Amino acid sequence: MAVTTSGTAIVTLPTDTQIIITREFDAPKHLVYRVWTTPDLIKRWWGGERGEVTSAEVDLRVGGNWRYVMIAHGGFEVAFHGEYIEIVPNERIVSTEVYEGAPGAAAVSTFTLTEEAGRTTMTLLVQHDNKSNRDAHVNSGMEVGVHEGMDKLERLARSLL
Repeated sequence: MAVTTSGTAIVTLPTDTQIIITREFDAPKHLVYRVWTTPDLIKRWWGGERGEVTSAEVDLRVGGNWRYVMIAHGGFEVAFHGEYIEIVPNERIVSTEVYEGAPGAAAVSTFTLTEEAGRTTMTLLVQHDNKSNRDAHVNSGMEVGVHEGMDKLERLARSLL
């Protein structure tokens, strides 16, 4: 299935501590939300083309935890975890986000979905505590991974139509 919006995620740095990722999907928001929050589906898109996601644990409730683990192509493990702070099904999730390789660099992520005419716009605001942590996140190669992962997420959401 062709992805007409391939590679169209926009990454901006509005302040010294923020990253905003915006991406439009050719799929309704309830399906984008489902792919974003369902462990078996997360395992199919979250790693982009960078490795194999071996674990996606989701306790989707306020105060619940999430954790994703990937074995990257270089053979090393990459893991992130967090706690859900706010959940509005099919519209918004606020959670903490910790890269386990830098546990002192926690961020708060706000994932928001809006829909118009069956197309969904996702906005992901990542709020870091300081510029150094934000810059480390940006310089990790995350932008390429975001494009790869978002393309896979869209394909999965469209396959559920």
